[in-house]
Amino acid sequence: MTTTTTPRSAIAPRTSSVPVKKRPFPLVRHSLALAKRSLIKTMRTPEALIDVTLQPAIFLVIFTYIFGGAVAGGTEKYLQFLLPGILAQTIATGAIAIGVNLNTDMEKGIFDRFKSLPIPRSAPLVGSVFGDVVRYVVVIISTFLVGYLMGFRILTNPLSALAGCLLAIVFALSLSWVSVFVGMKVRTSGAVQGIMFLIIMPLSFASNVFVPAASLPSWMQTFVQWNPLTHLVAAMRGFFLGVPMGNSVYYTLLWCLGLVVVFMPLALRAYRKKV
Repeated sequence: MTTTTTPRSAIAPRTSSVPVKKRPFPLVRHSLALAKRSLIKTMRTPEALIDVTLQPAIFLVIFTYIFGGAVAGGTEKYLQFLLPGILAQTIATGAIAIGVNLNTDMEKGIFDRFKSLPIPRSAPLVGSVFGDVVRYVVVIISTFLVGYLMGFRILTNPLSALAGCLLAIVFALSLSWVSVFVGMKVRTSGAVQGIMFLIIMPLSFASNVFVPAASLPSWMQTFVQWNPLTHLVAAMRGFFLGVPMGNSVYYTLLWCLGLVVVFMPLALRAYRKKV
């Protein structure tokens, strides 16, 4: 009796020699995926949008009808002056939420899970900043909606108005890195909110948001002239109302660049140390 033996090479599993191709731009891809996570989280908790929906409406109503006559001699004239300032202030305070949310996620251990994933270390922070774009778009829509119901009108053209809105969003994204850095450094979300309000409130009131900058005390003028919100508001009034804005757009963009260059590396460094 004879038996046939199958060659060992015939039953050995075949291994593919084709190398696995890595997809390019991992930071961008993973950041966008985590930005989608932030958007889903926001949509499932709509009460988190109160600060970017009700707050600008309340501020517009209060300041227009209480201070409009005293500041500008009439509510309609003051509304035209006030709305770009309220939009800038609200979009700046809206950046506080990202630091609070990131600090809360750190406390819950969510970033420990991110650390175990094969993603760039900075992707969770970059993704959170990208995800905040929706909050800023909501600020713009809600502010203009309430303003138009009250009588505000854009006096330029849609393209100029869009440029003003985009400039505000770019500034908010840049300012977000300050909030991210604070969120990585302090121990509680309440402390993040308190520190950021201490930063945003002086910027809001020592500026041209509510009154013309020239009407402020002389000892405050130097701070007002260097205040980034002053330049942002002046640029937005130029884009929306057609008033002269000088070099405000360039100064605003320089402030945006400076905020990103300084606080983005600091935030990423604090994040790496914390996780």
